[in-house]
Amino acid sequence: MDNTTNSNSSRVREMSKVAVRFSGDSGDGMQLAGNLFTNVSAGLGNSVSTFPDYPAEIRAPQGSLGGVSGFQVSVGSGVHTPGDKCDVLVAMNPAALKQSYKFLNRGGIIILDIDSFKEDGLKKAAFTTDDPIRELGITAQVVEVPVTTLTKEALADSGMDVKAVLKCRNIFTLGLLCWLFDRPLESTLRMLREKFAKKPAVYEANAKVLLAGYDYGHNIHASVSTYSIATDEIRPGIYTDIKGNEATAWGLIMASEKSGRPLFLGSYPITPATDILHELAKRKDLGVKACQMEDEIAGICSAIGASFAGSLGVTSTSGPGLALKGEALGLAVMAELPLVVIDVQRGGPSTGLPTKTEQTDLNQALYGRNGECPLVVVAATSPTMCFDMAFEASRIAIEHMTPVILLSDAFIGNGSSAWRIPEADEYPEIKVPVIPAECRQAWQPYMRDADTLARYWALPGTEDGITHRIGGLEKNFDTGAISNDPANHARMIETRREKVARVADDIPLQEVLCDSPDADTLLVGWGGTFGHLYTAAEELNRDGYPVALAQFRYIQPLPANTGEILRRYRRVVVAELNTGQFADYLQSRFPDVRIERINKIEGQPFMVSEIVDRIKKQN
Repeated sequence: MDNTTNSNSSRVREMSKVAVRFSGDSGDGMQLAGNLFTNVSAGLGNSVSTFPDYPAEIRAPQGSLGGVSGFQVSVGSGVHTPGDKCDVLVAMNPAALKQSYKFLNRGGIIILDIDSFKEDGLKKAAFTTDDPIRELGITAQVVEVPVTTLTKEALADSGMDVKAVLKCRNIFTLGLLCWLFDRPLESTLRMLREKFAKKPAVYEANAKVLLAGYDYGHNIHASVSTYSIATDEIRPGIYTDIKGNEATAWGLIMASEKSGRPLFLGSYPITPATDILHELAKRKDLGVKACQMEDEIAGICSAIGASFAGSLGVTSTSGPGLALKGEALGLAVMAELPLVVIDVQRGGPSTGLPTKTEQTDLNQALYGRNGECPLVVVAATSPTMCFDMAFEASRIAIEHMTPVILLSDAFIGNGSSAWRIPEADEYPEIKVPVIPAECRQAWQPYMRDADTLARYWALPGTEDGITHRIGGLEKNFDTGAISNDPANHARMIETRREKVARVADDIPLQEVLCDSPDADTLLVGWGGTFGHLYTAAEELNRDGYPVALAQFRYIQPLPANTGEILRRYRRVVVAELNTGQFADYLQSRFPDVRIERINKIEGQPFMVSEIVDRIKKQN
């Protein structure tokens, strides 16, 4: 919805949602400006969705096309994606304009730091004329702002050197956008004060520049549209803007609280998962032990050791690290210990595209170990859902005594959404499978719960001399001693497989969204593509193409009603950011269902229009 009204002073566009893209050099602070704008909007009751688009090169030359860093955010009502395109583009230099103008909606606004559009900057961005707007064929409201000059003037008496002054340019543009979208400066100033609490001089400088940008907006009010954005009906509570990796860390902490088991994270830094380690390292006040290990193998082995010792053992990584953890995962399966492995997926293979998003680790999560080595695989569908699925992965790992791989991705791990901070009583207690009193006298290391087949957790220090053997060689079904007996080996393999299969009795049935009696097409996705697929399904239904959506969070095992759902529709279309790994997995489980595919492997999330166009074309 876009209603434009005129007044004597300005044109106000009333919109249900609006998207803004910040674009500049990786050192221009686009991520900070974008995050502050997002936080302020979330505090106003807007739903938000963000997409930080980092350059893949480390220290690309300043002003070059390869060094452009972007941050796109959509705010408003009913927001599920950062938007295929933006309504306002902030371009801090010519390279940013050239790389990002294609993301601008027709009739949108471009805000340029015109001070950077000099001969040298135009040359670095490979422009051939001195008029980049005409050269690119851009038709938009272009607002040429001397951001650099005005920032220097605002801080002329600050005593700061030129380099420090230039770092404040992003806050000038933030002030301008706060005026453009009627965002309160008080909230932005409070966030700046918190960020620079230990550097009051830096805060004062940024506060002055923020006000200068806001005032500049007032001075140009007759020449550019402003925006009035709708807000959501929201459930009462305390809201904040949260990134997926932060939500993952807090979900693990909640699981530790609800299980009574101390949380241990053993990890090695790797893009884009490192923020989980950073966040948990701050939480010594909650009893969290977070250790940066020397490599990926040490990370998972330390977590297995912590699990053996009675902690909730966790390790976090991305695709290359998951490959290195494969052998130790087999040890956790053999020992039947609770372990959570978080894989924030990125483009591969090898080092691949470290800052870009894909869903290409699914096969590795399902099958990437030697021998018959079953474990549980789940996936988060949004930044806020990372909290719930981290909690759920921990619950399953503990209650079923099995490793669990939680798949996130760079899009939702780095992206953020407005999140209502939950109350503790909204989440269930996690039942730790300690040895029942009646089993203590006859206890053996692989004595199991009859329903779940989970073995009991022999916590170190348990009375009566109860201990558990650990090691990678096959174990006797009862005693846990090393066994090479063929029949015992087969029995242990079948038991471990059945234990994972029975997790299906302890997870929710698969939901179908946007369903109607007329829907004969089922759009299927998994993990972090939810926002784009849900928005596409809504748009298709509005256009007269009845489409239902099933977005999977539980992958191994699948929800019990998966087959019934797939067989209900004439067409089943699986959309995923890989070459068809989930489609292949479903096809192998349900060979009687004909599955169509929509795949993208460009290191970028789907655009809603891509899904809509493909469904319409194939209909």
